[in-house]
Amino acid sequence: MKRGDMNQPSIKKNYIYRLAYEILNLIVPFITAPYISRILGAEGIGIYSYTGSVMSYFTLAAALGTSSYGTREIARCRSNKKEASKIFWEIEWIMVFTTSVCLAAWTGVIMFSRQYRCYYIALFPALLAKMFDISWFFAGLEKMKSIVIPNILCKSGGIVLLFWFVKEKEDLILYILIHTGTILLGNLSMWLYLPGMVQKAEIKTLEFKGHFHEIIIYFIPTVATSIYTVLDKTLIGMITNDHYQNGCYEQAVKIISIVKTIVFAAINSVMGARISYLFAKQKYAEIHQRVELSMNIILFLGYGCVFGMVGIAKTFVPFFLGEGYEQVISLLYIMSPLILIIGISNCLGSQYFTPSGQRRRSAKVILFGAVLNLCVNLLLIPRFGANGAAAASVLAETMISIIYVRMCDGYITVSFLAKASWKRVTAAFLMCGVISFLGKSITGWGLWILMVQIIVGIMLYSTVLLFMKDDAILYFLKSVWDMNRQKKGKGYGKA
Repeated sequence: MKRGDMNQPSIKKNYIYRLAYEILNLIVPFITAPYISRILGAEGIGIYSYTGSVMSYFTLAAALGTSSYGTREIARCRSNKKEASKIFWEIEWIMVFTTSVCLAAWTGVIMFSRQYRCYYIALFPALLAKMFDISWFFAGLEKMKSIVIPNILCKSGGIVLLFWFVKEKEDLILYILIHTGTILLGNLSMWLYLPGMVQKAEIKTLEFKGHFHEIIIYFIPTVATSIYTVLDKTLIGMITNDHYQNGCYEQAVKIISIVKTIVFAAINSVMGARISYLFAKQKYAEIHQRVELSMNIILFLGYGCVFGMVGIAKTFVPFFLGEGYEQVISLLYIMSPLILIIGISNCLGSQYFTPSGQRRRSAKVILFGAVLNLCVNLLLIPRFGANGAAAASVLAETMISIIYVRMCDGYITVSFLAKASWKRVTAAFLMCGVISFLGKSITGWGLWILMVQIIVGIMLYSTVLLFMKDDAILYFLKSVWDMNRQKKGKGYGKA
């Protein structure tokens, strides 16, 4: 029994740990963003966004594709400690090498940059942190506790330091240092959980050549994906030379990222490692069932969040960010579909293409999307600025999701998406109209208006779907019912 428990980690416990971490990732921006946006202003946020985007190219090169690849490889041999240990040290030494090369290159960037030199120095710990990031190892073992606990503690400490020391616009460098230092400390703290999980291995017994080929395959879609999240900011800064535009774009992306976390981050992170294990055991029927369940949940939450974001944007932005961020409202209107679009592609990527070893196929699709996004960015940013970059991202991500669905060998079909969507679109559209009307009609404190919109929106969306007998609502109610029955059963047993 104990041995079985080791080989079959609890999905529920892992999901709870991961959900707790994702909730923290939600709470941190909600706590810090209103404060930082008012202290640093849109221009300060814009400088951080631009310099951070430049740093991202180096962190991507340092990590290569080890995160997804390492998780998959460890998941496949997690029951064999000796083999898992060997793979761990092989991948980790590759990361030490690549990070060292990137650190040397970043030192050159610092030396040759004048305008942003101090900011680039403050970003140095974020690159160094990649050398010590072993979250992929614990994700492969499905031991989310070892990832979540250290990062929760470090992030909490970072929040305290931020409010304690960042007091005015001139504290931008200090803000960057606190942020990057927290990342480094979080990665270092994960090593405290490592003793006993891996065996020592002499470097001369390790083999690196085979890993490099696979890591590069995983690296290509990672780089391509950065076109949407990183190159947009770089191009906005280079083409418009307007830190305000970059600052508004950064804040819009941050808000969309928060909502994406609610929709799919936790479930995809947990299910990805389990499905890698199921593919190794060739349990295809169970895989199909889990992918469909995950997609159903993502569609249920996604439609509600997309239409909900559109409905509350005019109330939410001035309350959350303060004055001077008016352009964020129009950016949210354009970018809100990304919540659902990326949810679909991320689900198939993390729960089908990666676990099944088809990263090469998905890499070609993502590379196509990256090139498309780059071309559209170059056409739209000169004329429309940040709004053009947002539109380019939506177009590229839509194309990727469409192609993914066609390539996933029937695990998710167009008919499944259509059947799972029409009720939710109906309910979400109705909800959007009602909460938009409430935002215009109710007067008073911004928080009060926002809370009324959110509460009414959730209740209306859920009620309409319950009336229409939506699968996700019925599944949720059945799960709650079963949990209550189990608790009562245990209680009677004890009596």
